[in-house]
Parts: sequence; C-alpha cells; structure tokens
Amino acid sequence: MSVAARKFLFGTALFLGAGTAVGWVYGQAMNGLLVAVLLTLIWQIRQLLSFERAVRTDNFDDFRHGEGIWEQIVARFRFERSRAIRRKGDYRRLLKEIRKSTDAMPDGAVILDANNEIVLCNRAAKTLAGLKRKKDRGQRIDNILRDPLISQLLGDSNFDQTVEFPSPVAEGRWLHGRVVPYGAEQKLLMLRDITERRQLNKMRRDFAANASHELRSPLTVISGYLDSLADDEEMPATWETPVRQMQAQSHRMQRIVTDLLELSRLESAGTATSAAIDMVRLLERIRSDYESPANEARIILNLQSAVELLGVESEIESVVVNLLSNAMRYTPREGEVTITWVSSPDGADLSVSDTGDGIDAELIPRLTERFFRVDRGRSRDDGGVGLGLAIVKHVLARHDALLRITSEPGAGSEFCCHFPPERVVVAPPLTLS
Repeated sequence: MSVAARKFLFGTALFLGAGTAVGWVYGQAMNGLLVAVLLTLIWQIRQLLSFERAVRTDNFDDFRHGEGIWEQIVARFRFERSRAIRRKGDYRRLLKEIRKSTDAMPDGAVILDANNEIVLCNRAAKTLAGLKRKKDRGQRIDNILRDPLISQLLGDSNFDQTVEFPSPVAEGRWLHGRVVPYGAEQKLLMLRDITERRQLNKMRRDFAANASHELRSPLTVISGYLDSLADDEEMPATWETPVRQMQAQSHRMQRIVTDLLELSRLESAGTATSAAIDMVRLLERIRSDYESPANEARIILNLQSAVELLGVESEIESVVVNLLSNAMRYTPREGEVTITWVSSPDGADLSVSDTGDGIDAELIPRLTERFFRVDRGRSRDDGGVGLGLAIVKHVLARHDALLRITSEPGAGSEFCCHFPPERVVVAPPLTLS
C-alpha cells in the first residue's frame, strides 16, 4: 500500500473518530458517526465530480485536489495522458513514414486481414489495380479484382505460389501477384507490372519461331545434298569423314530447329485438350522402341495402375521420350532406368528414375532452362542440346502437372511428373504382366 493510501485511510478514520467523539459528548455517538460518514461521502463525491469535469474539459487548474490520494490520482492521470499523447504522436509519425516508404515502392502492396478484406494499400496498388484507399477499405479484395487466379491465390496456403493476370484498369497490361504472411492473421498481396517482361518473352518466342522457320528450308536443302554425297560411291575417300561430320551436324541442327518450333508452339498454347490416353499401352510401346542391343542400360517398366490420363498423347509421349533419353544418356551399361506409372486419390505420378551419375543440388533448379546442360561436353557428343527438359516443363504446364526432380551425385536421379486428379480417369481393369 502506498503512503498516500495509508494517509487517506488514516485521515478518514481520524475524521470519523472525531465525529463519533463529538456525538458522544452530546450523548449521540452513533449520530455523530453518521454525520461524519455523510460529510466524508459528500466530500469524496464532490472531488470525484470535479475530477470528471476536469477530465472532460481538459482543465485541471480549477480542480482543487489538495493533498493526499486525489493529488496522486491526478498526477498519475496527467502523466499517463502525456505519455499516451507522445506515443500517439510517435505512432502517427511512424505511420506517415511507413506510408511514404510504401508509396515510394514501384510495386503495389495491399494488406489483407484473415477474411481477405483490405486494411491498407499503397499508391502503386491504386495505379496498377485501381484500388482506392478509403473507399475500398474493408472490402474483400476478390470482389474488386475479379479474377479466378486471385481467388485461387488467396485460398492457397502455399505462399510460394504466384499468378499472372490481366490488369483491371489498363487493357493489354499484365500483373504478377504473390501473397506473403504479414502480421498476426494478416497477409500482404504484392502486385507487380510484368507487361514489359511478357512483351519481351513474346518477342523472344516470335524470334525463335521465325528464325526456326527460316532455318528449316536451307537446312533441309543442305541435309539433302549431304545425304546424297554420303551415299555417293564415287566420293573421294578424303571427303568421307568431313561429309559424315557435316551430315551429323546438319541433322543435329534440324533437331534443334524442330525442338525450338515445338517450344514456341507450347509456350503460346493454352491448356491441353482432354482426350483419354492409355498410359499402359503408351509406356509399353515406348519401352519396346528403346529396347535394342545398342542400348546400354536396362529399361524396367513398373506399372502399378491402369488409370488413363486426359491430355494430348503426342505431347505426353514426348515427355516420356525426353525423360527416358536423358536417363539413358547418363546411366552406365550395367545400370537401370525405371519407368513408373502409379495413381492415388491425389492424382497420378509418371516417374523416370535411373542409377546414373546423379546431379548436384545447385544445378537442379536450372535443369528446365533452355540449352542448359549438366555436362556440356558429354551431352554435346551424345546429341543433347538442352531443350528436352524445357519441352517437358511446358508440356506438363499445359496438362496442369508439376515436375519434381530429386537427385544425389553418384546415386542416380528421379524425374516425377505429378498429374492432378482432374486429369486422371479410371480405365477398365487390365491384366498387367
């Protein structure tokens, strides 16, 4: 108990005792105590009302609190009020600085609560997405940005997910959206203008497609003459090796042109059609085509399901062929390459695993880049150009599938293509050998 509280209680008890004593002198001790209690109550009520008026009018000069507990109450109240005012000013200055810094950002930033309602947004969000700070506050962001990809992004618990969608305020412009955790039960929607990047990508695709088309005709002519020279029995012996080398390189260039044209087509194409593919028959045929005395590694077909896949059969075949050719290229003669087809309630997995050299972990994220090769010298000698996995990635994207790559140097690699349940249909029961 504080000193002021002890003084208050002692003074109150002394006053009540004095009132009792005065009443006792007149033979009315109880009446004297009651009068003292009434006076004490009137005094405290008066002080309380004066304190309330001082708080309401913010004028403590007319409040005569004197000494004792009321002095302590008023002093503490004025101290806490002053500190609150200082903190409020600091908070306002901090909020102003935060708004200035976020307004200086070229990317849009929208703070959302647990219900995806807008708490705050910066100036760039207004420019990019047409949001209004005051009018749209408390509105659900998916009611303003009416795009299915935004709803999917907000409902996804994976914060690594990103989407690209057209701008709602400027025709022909595109935005990149990403959600990151922010504060307690809040998240931050980041918006970025990617129109220029998409235009550059389109220019790159158009250039690759046009250049490939222009190269196809002269390469066909060159390959034709080289093939004729290679089959000519009267060709001088000194020309035989150079012609064979030119013939091999012209065929290699034709494969590169074909792959580039396929990549350009896949990048500009939308979602794949939904024709049922008999995966068991397809995989058995591919294994049969690759099985020959020339192949060094043994191919094992592990069919654990007879479900069919909805998609384009030629594109799925190119996925299997590219993955299988890569596995065969890096697997030694005594090794094995396993093709697995398995299904579950979560979808279906098509995986190609090998017992080859393996891949360093830092190189795995780059495997699907164009013209990227793990071993440039070896893959060039074997005919690889670094476009196979890029084609695989785009084909899987057209089929709503994902590519997972796991590898360890010296322990082989596994390339797993995961297809969602929407792409899987149950086929009639088959007897698998």
